[in-house]
Amino acid sequence: MKQHSPRFLQLVQEARQRIRELSVEQVCEKMRRGERFHLIDVREESEYAHDHLPGAVHLSKGVIERDIEKYIPDCTAEIVLYCGGGYRSALAADNLQKMGYCNVWSMWGGYRAWKEAGLPLEAGCSITSPT
Repeated sequence: MKQHSPRFLQLVQEARQRIRELSVEQVCEKMRRGERFHLIDVREESEYAHDHLPGAVHLSKGVIERDIEKYIPDCTAEIVLYCGGGYRSALAADNLQKMGYCNVWSMWGGYRAWKEAGLPLEAGCSITSPT
């Protein structure tokens, strides 16, 4: 597992105090119940192309703040973000909240926790906009 720097971890911890998080199990249950929400993979394009959560669309951490309004103009829409382990998605969720999005969640544990739980993944590089 990748070692993160202390300052990065501090930044993530501060963001986690300001955001809401869901567990892998909670996200899976939302999917099972057929709840409507935007599932956004904020990992790098190559990570997404390898495989990703079912129904997820790609909007990387590097551009999400710039592009989110184009794809999800409704600031009240429910958005669930995930990354590799929950760090980048926590930072992205914090920034989206600062931009006025009021129903944003970060999936703690991210892709790795989803995969470790043996939950389904989709492969391929079909990168679509989250509409």
